[in-house]
Amino acid sequence: MTAQVHVPSLLVRAGTASVLTLAAVGGTVLAPGATPEAQAATPSMKALNIAASKKGAPYRWGATGPNLFDCSGLTVYSFKKAGKRLPRTAQQQYNKTRHVSASHRKRGDLVFFHYGRSVYHVGIYAGHGKIWHSPRTGAVVRLEKIWTKRVYYGRVG
Repeated sequence: MTAQVHVPSLLVRAGTASVLTLAAVGGTVLAPGATPEAQAATPSMKALNIAASKKGAPYRWGATGPNLFDCSGLTVYSFKKAGKRLPRTAQQQYNKTRHVSASHRKRGDLVFFHYGRSVYHVGIYAGHGKIWHSPRTGAVVRLEKIWTKRVYYGRVG
């Protein structure tokens, strides 16, 4: 959710200089870590939020939700709920996305882990070098730091 405070609601709590500063920058203040509404409305950002809402859901090979997931099952589920269809496997998803460089990655992009040209794992980029993913048997959907440089990035169109 986006946390916004509009200038009129601040008049009671802020001094004149603060209100004038707010008005000069567009009249809206975002709380730290909040996502601007335009960005939050994209399917990729919706999918990211959906994946995050599944925190703690157990891994199960071949599962596509709503309560159990494998890695590509989580991405299929999250993007489907956000209005976008993805193929079933991580490799197929990589083949269908628009590839982007690490320097151009955005929150909501898919992160593909690979060995050579073979993609073996996928998650959704959450920013700050972290992904939401369903890692393996015995684990749960979680936010985790990307642990290798052997990744590709893909943007869902």
